[in-house]
Amino acid sequence: MVPAPKYNAVMLEAELKLCIKDRELSLVVGDITKIPADAIGNAANSRLAGGGGVDGAIHRAGGPAIMQELDQIRARIGQCPAGDAVATHAGRLPAQWVIHAVGPVYGDGRSGEPLALRSCYERCVELSDELGARTLTLPAISTGVYGYPMDLAAKVAVSAVATKLSGDETRVERVTFVLFDDIAFRRFADATLDMMPTLAS
Repeated sequence: MVPAPKYNAVMLEAELKLCIKDRELSLVVGDITKIPADAIGNAANSRLAGGGGVDGAIHRAGGPAIMQELDQIRARIGQCPAGDAVATHAGRLPAQWVIHAVGPVYGDGRSGEPLALRSCYERCVELSDELGARTLTLPAISTGVYGYPMDLAAKVAVSAVATKLSGDETRVERVTFVLFDDIAFRRFADATLDMMPTLAS
């Protein structure tokens, strides 16, 4: 019998799916607040105080209960450093939890930004495991006002999540990057396809 491949990729219009062992990494263009998942990743700021972009959209769609829970977390821990994340319930979103990950502000790319961004995605998967989530949606963290170049951010994001999914320690079954436009999708698709030979080795 010929062994089953370790991965397989399918791309249809603005959707790409990569199977890693018995898990799935996928990309779609869409609104992260409308795609059902057990957990939704949020591109939060260190103050956990809400903001614009994905952060603002998640708070608007999820309602005030999310910020009320963040107020309690903030009272306990103060700020959340770049590279870390905290979890709340999801309010009115089509999910059970929101994982608020704080991405780095991009400077010269040599000041720890890649490590901090990678840690954001790793923490999202780790917290999903702790919460018992099997499906997770993620945005392109730090690529908005924080200025992380999309192509570089995509490589870090896809590598971090694919590595987690290829390991034996996670119980997360599917991670979906929800990208806001075709340009972001193409950058993440390029990074995903570039990862395939690594996963096969």
